[in-house]
Amino acid sequence: MTVLEIVDILKHRFGADLVGSVVEGTHPHVVVRAEKLVSVCEFLRDDEKLRFDLLRCVSGVDWMGKNLIEVSYDLISIRFGHALAVKVILDRAKPQVETVSGIWQAANWHEREAFDLVGVQFVGHTDLVRILMPEDWVGHPLRKDYQDPVEYHGLKVKP
Repeated sequence: MTVLEIVDILKHRFGADLVGSVVEGTHPHVVVRAEKLVSVCEFLRDDEKLRFDLLRCVSGVDWMGKNLIEVSYDLISIRFGHALAVKVILDRAKPQVETVSGIWQAANWHEREAFDLVGVQFVGHTDLVRILMPEDWVGHPLRKDYQDPVEYHGLKVKP
């Protein structure tokens, strides 16, 4: 099945909740309203023609100039061999979206990484704690306005 066919299925099923799509290039994707993410993802996993059974990656991108955080979920159907990303756009001041860890278990760790490094709050996640930075670290290192601390617990961070 082509990306265009997949997007057409999603447009037919979700209508205005699909707010954008890119079907050509190296990263074909759809953009969905954040409040519909879980419904779209369940459909992508469960539909007999689609069967997106593998969540490959969750990435958070800080668009500081636009005051937005973009979260991208890269999906693959092992059965059918097709791939698609699903994106949501969040307010940078309060980036939060429902977890998809109940749909794909791999999201558990991927969402923790996006939380740790970009500051995305995944509502309903059962263990949303830092995964790369120490628990008491201040800030999110992949935010564009992040400032490295001078020291951490009395140790110089930068020489």
